[in-house]
Amino acid sequence: MKRLVILGSGESGVGTALLAVQKGWTVFVSDKASITQKHKTELINAGIEFEDNKHSEDKILLADEIMKSPGIPDDIPLILKAKGKGIPVISEIEFAGRYMDCKSICITGSNGKTTTTLLIYDLLKNAGINVELAGNVGTSLARQLAEGRKPDWFVIELSSFQLDGMFDFRADVAVLLNITPDHLDRYGFKMQNYIESKFRIAQNQTEEDVFIYCEDDENIVNELVHHIYKSNLIPFTQKDILKSGAYVTNDEVIINYNQDTMSILSQELSLQGKHNLYNSMAAGIVASVLKIKKKFIRESLTSFKGVEHRLEKVCSVRGIEFINDSKATNVNSTWYALECMDKPVVWIAGGVDKGNDYEDLLPLARKKVKALICLGTDNSKLINSFGKEVQVIKEARSMKEAVELAYQQGKKGDVVLLSPACASFDLFSSYIDRGNQFKDTVRDL
Repeated sequence: MKRLVILGSGESGVGTALLAVQKGWTVFVSDKASITQKHKTELINAGIEFEDNKHSEDKILLADEIMKSPGIPDDIPLILKAKGKGIPVISEIEFAGRYMDCKSICITGSNGKTTTTLLIYDLLKNAGINVELAGNVGTSLARQLAEGRKPDWFVIELSSFQLDGMFDFRADVAVLLNITPDHLDRYGFKMQNYIESKFRIAQNQTEEDVFIYCEDDENIVNELVHHIYKSNLIPFTQKDILKSGAYVTNDEVIINYNQDTMSILSQELSLQGKHNLYNSMAAGIVASVLKIKKKFIRESLTSFKGVEHRLEKVCSVRGIEFINDSKATNVNSTWYALECMDKPVVWIAGGVDKGNDYEDLLPLARKKVKALICLGTDNSKLINSFGKEVQVIKEARSMKEAVELAYQQGKKGDVVLLSPACASFDLFSSYIDRGNQFKDTVRDL
């Protein structure tokens, strides 16, 4: 009996453990942190051996294969030792994919992947397709397979960390939205390493498959010439007119696939802003590939409600609008958020810097930001970067303090925008915790 060791006991780890034991593997789960009581109960009930608050190297290195949590870097000594012994180290998507007998739509990108994933899922569901949601959002793919779910399609959001451990898995439809600097601390601060990680979304594709990508993204276009794909490549753009793909002209979004064309007025799309135009085009192409009726495509693209913590309007207080963009954990996400703003901005930013270069934000900050509230344990880089661009800069060490400072700086007709451009882990447990604290504090004003 083959032995699978799982490092990490989150949703993907426990889901993989439950699936693996069903498929006849001997399973051992190891977590350097505490395992939640809920997950401990699941593991005990399934007869799965586990440990927490440590990694027992002697037990782990007995593995035939290791599935590690996306949060665990590839270069820690334990992983390097395992690879040195020839033990394959894979991701949940790679393991679960072996037991999946339906088709998949896989979405990645530095920004917009959650919005696009949920939009595609909503579109398919509205059209009556038997579909489930997995990956970075919702329930893990492995757990759903363990529970016996058998949809016709899985819509799967994939981060670069999940893609790094993907080797044989094949996406029937792959969507690559954009590639901008993010998580460079995990890629040796080399952009090329990160680009190559994102391009794994389309590996193993055949002539029957589809690869949808943004033609306006320089990193994608420059990297594409180094790859030969058998799959059908379909671009989307806001700059050109395409024979096949999606583009914008005369305030309309045109989607043309297999000589079947449809159009939607840009102003009718439920998701507004330049970045969301890309997300809607990508989703529209996916729907066209799946031969979904135009009326369902139009209904979803014009009624979709959006994603919590991404340009989420919270409320207005005395004429000041508060927007929660906590999901903006990198510079490019925040660029899109600032680019969308048409009112004077009091901007709350900061957190764990992932090797950020703020240069692209300087023109927008100069033009739109009246005050910057730095929310983090170390705000020096933000202050040094924007000190000459923004007249008022304040520091905060809690969400309550940040919101109160922002409220003091704002006036009727302004917007307070939480768009951190950084990870959350210095002061918050996650971007969700950060966004929820923001919303709760705003409502208490």
